[in-house]
Amino acid sequence: MKNRIVRAVAGSFILISLVLAIYVNIHWLWFTAFVGVNLLQSAFTKWCLMEDILSKFGIKD
Repeated sequence: MKNRIVRAVAGSFILISLVLAIYVNIHWLWFTAFVGVNLLQSAFTKWCLMEDILSKFGIKD
């Protein structure tokens, strides 16, 4: 369950930042890059801040 929530949050952040980049300011693409870099580092380090946050809220795998 936790893995699905992490993917949903990451996907939502990317889509929201793309919409903000189109309609508000192009600099919102930096947020998209930030999310992408965090996804990439979590693939190598097997550590994800969002998983830690969800664990503190009591959401299990």
